[in-house]
Amino acid sequence: MARRWNTADRGRLEPRMATLGLIGSGNIGSTLARLAVDAGLDVVLSNSRGPETLDTLVAELGPRARAATPAEAAAAGDWVVATIPLGNYRDLPAEALAGKVVLDTLNYYPQRDGVFPALEAEQATTSGLVQEHLSGSRVVKAFNNIYFKHLLALARPAGSPDRSALPIAGEDPAARASATRLLDLLGYDAVDAGELAESWRFQRDTPVYVLPYAENPAGPGGLAEDPGAVADAATVRAALAKAARPAGSAG
Repeated sequence: MARRWNTADRGRLEPRMATLGLIGSGNIGSTLARLAVDAGLDVVLSNSRGPETLDTLVAELGPRARAATPAEAAAAGDWVVATIPLGNYRDLPAEALAGKVVLDTLNYYPQRDGVFPALEAEQATTSGLVQEHLSGSRVVKAFNNIYFKHLLALARPAGSPDRSALPIAGEDPAARASATRLLDLLGYDAVDAGELAESWRFQRDTPVYVLPYAENPAGPGGLAEDPGAVADAATVRAALAKAARPAGSAG
């Protein structure tokens, strides 16, 4: 279970309470919602099935949370997390997300998403596709490389000696700084991997994907029963540096 703390432990929030919008409320989305509420943020959740399907989760999260449509969650968020299957990325409401910092958690699973030739050839990145669709937004890759139970369990206040780090990437330095602020509020340090072209370094099956945050993923119960392990900024940087792509590929 995540360690809970008061917002005073995180440092002062903005004078107007900040809001996290979520497009997608599955394992990652609902986990981020819990961390955000713990941090004193307001949360607007959405999914593809309608706000009424989120009543139970909203009730669990309490008065800081409400459900809405994806466009409404996009409009409400100071940050907006897109956490839907990659195959549906064109459903993200581009107009409502214009001008927003959009944190993209999307990973590519061909058996679920269909085959993307450019991704198969490693000539594009998932976040590059999202940024192309959301041309008026500032996309930052984040939260895609950690198992959702570990995301909840490893969150720690700023300054904790056992704080973990997550990689981010984005075209806009100010957007990366904004994403770093959000990660800090939610309990994580950020490792800046650079522009979106570098986001392949923490996509699926790279050295920093899932395993650095697991204590013994091959043990009984696998990841579902794994308590998680601290992966600090140095560990994440080292894993990013180990990532390799075939010669001639581009992202």
